[in-house]
Amino acid sequence: MGLGKENKGKKRIIMKKTILITGGAGFIGSHVVRRFVNKYPDYLIVNADKLTYAGNLENLADIEGKKNYIFEKIDIVDKESVMRLFRKYPFDGVIHLAAESHVDRSITSPDEFVFTNIVGTVNLLNSARVSWNNSCQGKLFYHISTDEVFGSLGKEGYFTEHTPYDPKSPYSASKASSDHMVRAYNHTFGIPAVVSNCSNNYGPNQFPEKLIPLVINNIKTNKPIPVYGKGENIRDWLYVEDHASAIDLIFHNGKTGETYNIGGNNEWKNIDLIRLLCSIMDRKLNRTPGASEKLITFVKDRPGHDLRYAIDSSKLQKEFGWSPIPEFADGLEKTVEWYLTNEKWLDGILSGDYSKYYDRMYSGR
Repeated sequence: MGLGKENKGKKRIIMKKTILITGGAGFIGSHVVRRFVNKYPDYLIVNADKLTYAGNLENLADIEGKKNYIFEKIDIVDKESVMRLFRKYPFDGVIHLAAESHVDRSITSPDEFVFTNIVGTVNLLNSARVSWNNSCQGKLFYHISTDEVFGSLGKEGYFTEHTPYDPKSPYSASKASSDHMVRAYNHTFGIPAVVSNCSNNYGPNQFPEKLIPLVINNIKTNKPIPVYGKGENIRDWLYVEDHASAIDLIFHNGKTGETYNIGGNNEWKNIDLIRLLCSIMDRKLNRTPGASEKLITFVKDRPGHDLRYAIDSSKLQKEFGWSPIPEFADGLEKTVEWYLTNEKWLDGILSGDYSKYYDRMYSGR
């Protein structure tokens, strides 16, 4: 039985489960938090986030008053803070999304990725182990990872759950390490755990350093669109709400010790994707067709740039009946429309004002 929550003197509410979601103020995490808060009113959802540059509580402004939602500002690298969190709440499950995730940043600052992605994950595992104290019935540690741990594909084939790991960047190496630690704790200490590896996500609320929102914003503001190399790198794109629905299914139905791949069945060369975005933006902004393509600027490729990622998610589809819902063109249209109609959100990100939201909303706690 989960912990009850009291709101301004109101009667304590007894929750069926208490779930910790780490990194819940981030892009993917905020969609997962919102889904769980709205879909499971008898679950207490605790969102733990450090609120680094990519964490934005404005992503969750629509649910912050919900009776089954609590935000806790912590750094998972701080072992004592994590232990205190597990002492404060009787967690039945952990959905671990908190991570440094931008490859370019990992090349310039690899240490941050080691601490957050590896040490932070181990701190959570240790706290779960102590808290659950060998009484793991009904518990689950769900670790969300990336397809980048598998390295790079050639022109043929797909990543499966059995593809050998071959990380090529400090980011993917740190995520691979955390995956291994989760599996080791499952095998050695009996921590009930599952892992999922996803392809590139896109959709509303994504931090604008990532490809799709970067291109949208640069087109809107008539800035050059940087394209690595010749733009030949291929990625499989997954709409973020489809990812959240898959996480929901895996959390409730996944088998302990198993791995599940989550992909969009949607491969695009970067240059083709950018040209499609240019076309959509020209139409949305009433520009002459082809006008935005003039902003495309080819730049030197980054070190260790993987050529192609592609996910085989047939296991997830066969076991749980999951499949990505929107066609890519529809998902991309929805994404572009969201950024164009949420200029205040984007302006807050670009100016840095988003970081003040926590102080406005949570000061005096």
